[in-house]
Amino acid sequence: MGWLSKIFKGSNHNISEGHYYGNYGQDANYNAPSTSGEAYLEQENEEDIDRAIALSLLEDNHIGKNVADVEIQLKEDEQLAKALQESLSVESPPRHGIPYQGNAYQPYPIHFPMGFRVCAGCNTEIGQGKFLNCLNAFWHPECFRCHACGLPISDYEFSMTGNYPYHKFCYKERYHPKCEVCKLFIPTNPAGLIEYRAHPFWIQKYCPSHEHDGTPRCCSCERMEPQDTGYVALNDGRKLCLECLDSAVMDTKHCQPLYLDIQEFYERLNMKVEQDVPLLLVERQALNEARDGEKNGHYHMPETRGLCLSEEQTISTVSKQPRFGAGNRAMGMMTEPYKLTRRCEVTAILILYGLPRLLTGSILAHEMMHAWMRLKGFQTLSQDVEEGICQVLAHMWLDSELTPTSGSNIASSSASRTTKNGTRSQFERKLGDFFKHQIESDTSPVYGDGFRAGQQAVQKYGLERTLDHIRMTGKFPY
Repeated sequence: MGWLSKIFKGSNHNISEGHYYGNYGQDANYNAPSTSGEAYLEQENEEDIDRAIALSLLEDNHIGKNVADVEIQLKEDEQLAKALQESLSVESPPRHGIPYQGNAYQPYPIHFPMGFRVCAGCNTEIGQGKFLNCLNAFWHPECFRCHACGLPISDYEFSMTGNYPYHKFCYKERYHPKCEVCKLFIPTNPAGLIEYRAHPFWIQKYCPSHEHDGTPRCCSCERMEPQDTGYVALNDGRKLCLECLDSAVMDTKHCQPLYLDIQEFYERLNMKVEQDVPLLLVERQALNEARDGEKNGHYHMPETRGLCLSEEQTISTVSKQPRFGAGNRAMGMMTEPYKLTRRCEVTAILILYGLPRLLTGSILAHEMMHAWMRLKGFQTLSQDVEEGICQVLAHMWLDSELTPTSGSNIASSSASRTTKNGTRSQFERKLGDFFKHQIESDTSPVYGDGFRAGQQAVQKYGLERTLDHIRMTGKFPY
């Protein structure tokens, strides 16, 4: 099964900071007129009189200049007032008194006199004091805010996504992936890129190191165990997540209603199993021992979860389901020996205990197909044909359970965990889709390729004609 690897990279930007000291009521180059300030004094010599006359003429010239400067200033003030009026006609967010809503505001295309700066956040004049120059616009320091937390960005560096600025920490919190196992930020690789692993179905993201540090997986859904959520430890060493535990079938007695559902499913396909074949739920060790006792058979690696037996054996079956105590460990489970007697070609069907109902049912539907073919006298088939058609029946049963129009009565089984209105939980439906995905995406030549060949034949010719062709030729029809 292929695992996904993801890599991504962020970006940083800088802020330019400045001071603006504007004089809005006067020309910055205007110098206040000088005045004579001297009282006329009578002088006895002519040079003093000439100087007084010159000073008087200079004062008159300054008065004329003042009048001209005032007219220029009035004209500039009129242009400034007009520009402010235009800016006020555009709706802009308030700067104070209302909580920040998290939007980034772009500069408005308004032309102002030289030296006049307008904040891109609140669209008002930037007066004397500090201002920021970034993103091709000017800002009041309190108006340049993080799109995530809404607080002003006062750091020298900030991050961007789209047109929105973020604090570097806020950007990391929102966009830097966290490991779903250890809950820490996924570290960068030697190239400085973020690299993680992801389950191909559940898309559970985790650090690559967890594939080699002994982190357990659920034996049913294959998700890794988060460090803050303990999985249930079964007696045979397997781990089961709490969601899968909710519908798990734990002993032989509680599996019998599900067995009846599978038998009814075969009857609806006109494939009734006439003989009474015992069904036993067993631990992993008992299943492996029973497999070793069989003369023939092909078993799915890395772990066998079901067997259709043909030999006489004594099997240790789970007779009482465990309870779960401290540390989520199974306690109090009871087993008892069960001696198999050969009355027909099939002596028993064994299923691994502790799996969710839908997975248990699909394994049982698979093994029932082995039993049906043996009891109907099918010749010895190649592994890909026999296991392939058994996988087709397992897939068909899952379809019948997950399809709302199915004739199968979901609520009839005491082993089924359903809501009060008879519908499955969202997770159980997702789990059923995962089990179908496992069958469909299996890459093994026997189970995977065999299923796809069998599925293609059934879709083209129907199940009955496909089985007739297998009986006569030992191969799938093409």
